[in-house]
Amino acid sequence: MGNIVANKNGVLYLLLHLLLLCFLVVGEFDLSGLNYTKFIRQASRLRLERIQKHLEKINKPPLITIQSPDGDIIDCVHKRKQPALDHPLLKNHKIQKVPPEMPKRLIQEEVRNSMSNEATIKGTPRQWQWQMWHSNGTRCPKGTVPIRRSSVHDVLRAKSLFHFGKKQPGFINPARRRADAPDIVSGNGHEHAIAYTGTTQEFYGARATINVWDPSIEEVNEFSLSQIWILSGSFDGSDLNSIEAGWQTGQSGALW
Repeated sequence: MGNIVANKNGVLYLLLHLLLLCFLVVGEFDLSGLNYTKFIRQASRLRLERIQKHLEKINKPPLITIQSPDGDIIDCVHKRKQPALDHPLLKNHKIQKVPPEMPKRLIQEEVRNSMSNEATIKGTPRQWQWQMWHSNGTRCPKGTVPIRRSSVHDVLRAKSLFHFGKKQPGFINPARRRADAPDIVSGNGHEHAIAYTGTTQEFYGARATINVWDPSIEEVNEFSLSQIWILSGSFDGSDLNSIEAGWQTGQSGALW
C-alpha cells in the first residue's frame, strides 16, 4: 500500500512539473520590446529570435518614419541604404535619376510635357500618385526612398523564414501560356488576368496606374496581387530577369 501511494505521489509530482514547463513554453513573453499576440506565441522563442535578427537586417534605419492610417509603418531610408543595394552585384552601384542617353522620341515628348506644364495656370497644385500614408500630407524627404517596414506577422504568414519575400514555386508565368488561352486561368488555385506586349525593340522604361479597391481574401494562405512586370530573357534558360511593382494584400487585409 505504501508503494502505491509513493508511486501516485511521484506521478503527480511529474505531472505538475510538465504542466509548469508547458506554461513557460506557451506563456506570453516579450522579445526586444515586441508585444506578441496569441498568433505569434505559437512560434518558438528561438524562431522568433531568428526572425527578429532578420528584420533588423532588412529594415534599414530610417531618416524619418511615417505612420499610415491602415497600420503600416513607412520608413524613409537614405537611397544608399535601401535593401536592394545589399546585393553583392550592386556594390558601389551608381544611382542615376535619368539614363545617360534617351531615345529621340522620348526627348521630344519630354520637351512637349515641359512646355505643357509651363502653360498651366499658375498656382495649380501638382498631381501626386496617392497612397494611404500620404493622407496626412507627409512625404519622404529628397534623397530617401519610402519602404514599408516588415513585421514579425509578415514573416510568420510565410511558410518559413527562408520562403519570406519569395514567390511560390507554382506561380504561373504569363509568357508560358498558349496564344489561344483565356485571359482568366484557373490552375492549382491560381487565378489571374493579364495584358502584355512583346517586341524586339529596346524598352527604356514602363509605367502603370493601378487602382485597387477592397480586394477579397477568403483563405489563410491566399493573397491578391496587382502589378506591372518588366521581363527579359527566356523562361527555359538561366537568363530570366524581372522587375515588378504593384500592390499585394494577404490575410491581414493591409495593402503593401
